[in-house]
Amino acid sequence: MLSEITGFKEIYIACGRSDLRKGIDGLATLVKEKFNLSPFQKDVLFLFCGHHQDRFKGLCWEGDGFVLLYKRIEAGRLKWPRNREEAAKITLEDYQKLLSGLTILERSSVREVKCAKIQ
Repeated sequence: MLSEITGFKEIYIACGRSDLRKGIDGLATLVKEKFNLSPFQKDVLFLFCGHHQDRFKGLCWEGDGFVLLYKRIEAGRLKWPRNREEAAKITLEDYQKLLSGLTILERSSVREVKCAKIQ
């Protein structure tokens, strides 16, 4: 289901490690304060990965409330970008590659992705 997700206008990943103990309010605050983005954008998915690269969380605003997604991969690991403390905008194709275990943001391509920098 999550690997075949569609319907999002934009998808952002929080590069680096995020504290997956955070719930909806904590992740929404992270999006707003750390990445200078609004968590209240409809049809926008924000993804977070913790220390273990076999699980991630997703946060999205549906207009009347938040949806919090959590997935743990049983076999294998995600190739989550760890070299930046930014939110990177990715394509739906990149999202599907990420869930397949492929690297989506190389060091050279991270510079080309529009990112919201930390203040």
